Amino acid sequence: MDYPELIPGTLLRRHKRFLADVRLDDGREVVAHCPNTGSMRAVNVPGCRVWLAPSDNPARKLAWTWELIELPQHDGRLAIASVNTGRANRIVEEALREGQVPGLEGYAELKREANVAIDGERASRLDFRLEDPERGTAFVEVKQVTLKEVDGHGYFPDAVSERGRRHLEVLAALAEQGQRAVLLFCVAHEGIGDVAPAWHQDPAYAAALEGAAASGVEVLAHRCVVERHGDVPVAIRLGQALPVDLKRRLAP
Repeated sequence: MDYPELIPGTLLRRHKRFLADVRLDDGREVVAHCPNTGSMRAVNVPGCRVWLAPSDNPARKLAWTWELIELPQHDGRLAIASVNTGRANRIVEEALREGQVPGLEGYAELKREANVAIDGERASRLDFRLEDPERGTAFVEVKQVTLKEVDGHGYFPDAVSERGRRHLEVLAALAEQGQRAVLLFCVAHEGIGDVAPAWHQDPAYAAALEGAAASGVEVLAHRCVVERHGDVPVAIRLGQALPVDLKRRLAP
């Protein structure tokens, strides 16, 4: 996924959940839309470098959208993370259409926001439905991961997610009916090398994920790769597969 021209600045604060105050490199202070409903633990770090996407749409209340943040890591490196959860599906869709997700390549048709019926009744809406005359149907639900904890590992979710738990229940029901059901963690933090359920944040979700996997739901994780022109991010793609450890827990 290619970005529009991004404008750099420094994060001052996130407030009222969907707003972020940013000081641009030219000295202006602006209010940007924060397209993230989560707690943003580990990626809401005032003082860090951020990139905003500008908009000239007069109908918008805010002319800026917060896209990325650059975070210092324990080894001294800097890692970019995407805070815009609305980008995850687009990143994954692009990879699916280009056959870049091993095991999910080669399907003839992709449908977004697929309504799912369990026992004849509509149960939920999942992100993607893949269809193929020979391979059948695969349902794919995408979750963006940015929570990197003090132990250096990645976790999901970063806050209680009842909606996410319901998605897992639907995926598990599909798998139990013999359908192919996939949960794909889109890891949008360059510093994360693996993913585990966040028992310390949402034990109900973590237990549901463990149960879904036991029911036959495939659990995948792929790291996002940020492409740069010099120091400026210009695109983000789905990259290599990462390990998922359903048993790991954050040490107290």
